[in-house]
Amino acid sequence: MIDGFGISMQKFYDDIIVGYLNAFSQNPMNLLILAIDVIIVMFLAATIIKFAKNSRAWQLLKGIFFLVIANVLSYILQLRILNFLLSIVMTWGVFALIVIFQPELRRALEQLGTNKFTKFFGIDKDIQTRTKEDIYKIVIAALELAKTKTGALIVIERDIKINDIISTGIEINSEVSPQLLVNIFVPNTPLHDGAVVISNNKITAAACMLPLASDTDIAKELGTRHRAAIGISKESDAIAVVVSEETGKVSIAKDGTLIADVKEETLKKILIKNIVTNRYGDERITKLERLRNMKFGFKKKGQ
Repeated sequence: MIDGFGISMQKFYDDIIVGYLNAFSQNPMNLLILAIDVIIVMFLAATIIKFAKNSRAWQLLKGIFFLVIANVLSYILQLRILNFLLSIVMTWGVFALIVIFQPELRRALEQLGTNKFTKFFGIDKDIQTRTKEDIYKIVIAALELAKTKTGALIVIERDIKINDIISTGIEINSEVSPQLLVNIFVPNTPLHDGAVVISNNKITAAACMLPLASDTDIAKELGTRHRAAIGISKESDAIAVVVSEETGKVSIAKDGTLIADVKEETLKKILIKNIVTNRYGDERITKLERLRNMKFGFKKKGQ
């Protein structure tokens, strides 16, 4: 097997490396093709490693790497019997891997034929689309919690980072999901007391401690959760969604102001406007205005 590997490497050198060098000497522009070729290969290798790390294939790949090293060393040290046995193992191992990794291989091939293709290669969704989807999930969770009058406090970080608040809680670093949010606030569980912080489209931490608003003009009937929501919205540009344990009503705190008893559609509109439109929409509008101004300027010059 080592002999065959040596022949393959020699063929690779003669056909690929020498071929590229000859092409480069004839036309320097071929260097660009070489760069593209190398970048694509490196990207595919990194993607395969990333995919393997998230599956049981990673441990087996490390074992294969060990076998390859052992095979090479046995050939160099002339350990003929060991080299013969390792060569047989590696030859038949290819077929064994196909059987062992059949679910992973099938999943990878299925992704190539679906809209998960971009996700498979690490190309993420547009940030606005992801954020809107996360908002819908937060709304679903808030309404579910409201039905059972389960107290909850969800803080959504915007432009001002609140790492000092996140550090007071328990790290989660999970995708946003209504099921997880609801489960976190189940009474008498370790994480139910405190706030959940959502940052960079992730549930970053739970059981976080928030600063309490101490304004005298805040209604006395408001509980600790509502005061904490107002407090964090005053000290940062974060938005807090509160579910009352007593009434089951949903409220939003932003810019130090509490908007009480909001319904589903209102909740969606406020969150989308403040978290998506105001943050990402303005940038698009600005770009469009610049383009229009440029066109207008060109027309003036033409006149």
